[in-house]
Amino acid sequence: MTASSIGLQLYSVRGECQADLPATLKAVADIGYVGVEPYGYGGDTMVWQGHGAVEIRTMLDDLGLVCCGIHLRTDALLGDNLARTIEFNRILGNRYLIIAADGPRMKSLDGIAELAGILNETVGALTEHDMFTGYHAHAFDAADVEGTPAWFRLFGQVAPEVVMQMDVGNYFSGDGDPIAAMRAFPNRARTVHVKDRNAPEEGAIGQGEAPVMEFLELCADLHATEWYVVEECAPGGLGFEVVARAYNALCGLMG
Repeated sequence: MTASSIGLQLYSVRGECQADLPATLKAVADIGYVGVEPYGYGGDTMVWQGHGAVEIRTMLDDLGLVCCGIHLRTDALLGDNLARTIEFNRILGNRYLIIAADGPRMKSLDGIAELAGILNETVGALTEHDMFTGYHAHAFDAADVEGTPAWFRLFGQVAPEVVMQMDVGNYFSGDGDPIAAMRAFPNRARTVHVKDRNAPEEGAIGQGEAPVMEFLELCADLHATEWYVVEECAPGGLGFEVVARAYNALCGLMG
């Protein structure tokens, strides 16, 4: 675990991205982040935040940033959208195509099975591109579906290549046990989200209630995690104080 593997989920500064993406990326790089993870991509366009894929890649390269993942709507992996999603991310140089959330499907056995099928089919389509798909944790993913947490049901049905993007703060906030989930599915968490819960101030990772340190240890010991992605937000995703505090806190925890 090193600072060279710390990225930022850009939803954390979404207000800044919407106002001025180039300036936002520069501010993020100046803090020390090496990777960035765009949010809300639907696969229906080759544009994000008003900028084309080639233009965004140039911004990243000029700042020494890497696209360490992207958060997608599930529709980005379906039908004609999948080809656009692959091409968009090929240009960005990104290997990790992660569904941000799918609350409706994660509420039922049939929905979970449908989502697992989408992820498994996508694995095959991405292999030749050296890309991976996956699913990101929210609080609702910890809820029981007929006696078993939805998260466990999903990852019990998907191929081992499907990335388990555990979010320690989110899953914990849903009364889930992120440590048990990390132990149950080893070698799945190539990329994770790091946030805390009920810390004394936003971005003070490691000072709250979530088991962040044990989580980080499991990332290194059981998962060979490549990217540790911060998602700590100020109201409206405006300003950089919170994400700077989070970066410094995570660097301290990672040694």
